[in-house]
Amino acid sequence: MRIISGNFKGRLIAVPKNFRGRPTTDFAREGLFNMLGHMVEMSGLQVLDLFAGTGAFGLECLSRGAETVLAIDQQPLHVKFIQQNFDLFELENGEAMRVDVFSYLAKPDGVFDLVFADPPYDLKQLRNLPEVILKSGVLNDQGLLILEHGKDQDFSTHPSFVQSRQFSNVWFSFFRIIKA
Repeated sequence: MRIISGNFKGRLIAVPKNFRGRPTTDFAREGLFNMLGHMVEMSGLQVLDLFAGTGAFGLECLSRGAETVLAIDQQPLHVKFIQQNFDLFELENGEAMRVDVFSYLAKPDGVFDLVFADPPYDLKQLRNLPEVILKSGVLNDQGLLILEHGKDQDFSTHPSFVQSRQFSNVWFSFFRIIKA
């Protein structure tokens, strides 16, 4: 895995052999960030990375000028790996927190401009995840939620759905808060 663009472009993220997860491919991440370049100004953003895994999404955001990244994952190995990379890249504005995503969303401690969620594709609560995130208060009123998922999920009927995009066998669905 590598950082695609920004201050750390080309730097490798060496994932441990005993890592349990499904990292987003460089191809899908590059496609996603190409889209984001037309949707948000990365500079100065407060970013929340849920089910953070390798932390590559957050590293990419910080490389491109995000102000802060909070990476949430419940796996101790993942959190340790993410924090080690924040430290290796000397990113004091990156923090990895070991907590269950749903516990965090029940009592969040911040509001973010960009929320990225990359849950396991077989997560039982996946269908309801956009609603849980949007109602939790973690996304600011103009913020953007991105959910990574497999082809068997369709969120197009959700009232806050904006669009989805496919990169190989990875899907990203985008949501914004609907103002009443």
